[in-house]
Amino acid sequence: MQQVFDNLRAAVEAAGGDFKNVVKLNYYCAESVDPAQIAAVREIRDKHVNTANPPTSTFVVVKRLVRPEWLIEVDAVAVVKK
Repeated sequence: MQQVFDNLRAAVEAAGGDFKNVVKLNYYCAESVDPAQIAAVREIRDKHVNTANPPTSTFVVVKRLVRPEWLIEVDAVAVVKK
């Protein structure tokens, strides 16, 4: 999960922004994941976002992701002024 947020950070920084520019996070989680792991997702997210004013987020449980070995997918929307 940490790698997911490292990748998101790199993408936002490549566009000239930082995690403060992220306004929306979408999580897609395979139903095979233990629900107790959601707290771990939140803990890692909180290392990257402003927890006092976090981005809007949606968490969706899906049957599976495009590859069976994938357990979670996260996409982000960031607003970066150029």
